[in-house]
Amino acid sequence: MAKKSTHELLESPDFKRLVAKRWSVSIILTIALFIIYYGYIALIGWNKAFLSTKIGEVTPIGIPLGVAVIVFSWILTVIYVVWANKVYDPEVQRLKDQLLK
Repeated sequence: MAKKSTHELLESPDFKRLVAKRWSVSIILTIALFIIYYGYIALIGWNKAFLSTKIGEVTPIGIPLGVAVIVFSWILTVIYVVWANKVYDPEVQRLKDQLLK
């Protein structure tokens, strides 16, 4: 493919599609995190009795749910990193190659 100017690349459908895809993935993951985090906070505010329910002898159910929120955020991070490495970065490299050739 012929070398493109920076302006042509920024106006290209491929670049715009990549930017839209990145925003879509970011928004979906952010919304998922907000739902989990604020759902847990809402549960703390509205149903303390449930969170204080003991599982085992001394551990209230709120503790493992809090840990689950943290683990879920790590999982979302892994999902983003895998997506970026497998989909986003190769596409960025392809667009860079078009610009530099």
